[in-house]
Amino acid sequence: MSKKTLLNSKEIHIILHRLACQLIENHNNFDKTVLIGIQPRGIYLAERLVTILQNDYNISKVELGQLDITFYRDDFRRREEPLEANKTHINFIIEGKNVVFIDDVLYSGRSIRAALTAIQSFGRPANIELLVLIDRRFSRHLPIQPDYTGRQVDVINKEKVTVHWKENDNKDAVIIKN
Repeated sequence: MSKKTLLNSKEIHIILHRLACQLIENHNNFDKTVLIGIQPRGIYLAERLVTILQNDYNISKVELGQLDITFYRDDFRRREEPLEANKTHINFIIEGKNVVFIDDVLYSGRSIRAALTAIQSFGRPANIELLVLIDRRFSRHLPIQPDYTGRQVDVINKEKVTVHWKENDNKDAVIIKN
């Protein structure tokens, strides 16, 4: 199995700041916007963005939630091993708000479809946007496109894109494995 580093720690740092600036351009002070990290790996990206928005750009209040989509996935019962659910943590109202879903890799679009279904349990947002660190743009099974993209990558379907976060994996990197 061969590995190729697509992004290193410094490149991820630069991309995160660019994404934070794009969010500020579209949502100003975030008084009508909430960020929702998609469990499990989108939460690391979401938490990093909130930290950057608050510490580097002085956005005082950014509401951040975590959404578990396990039981909304269309492949829930098709796997050999049982899926392990994560926790949903949304302690604010999304009714009438702008929601930004945040995930690490956009691949087939099925996770985002599940997130769209799951969020309906919490109300009706005014608008939903999608922010991803990596967009595998030629791998879609559903017509879902990100509004904010850290990096687009063209990989063969058998290749796997893995995002490592220092909070979980002790380093920041994006790796492509054959």
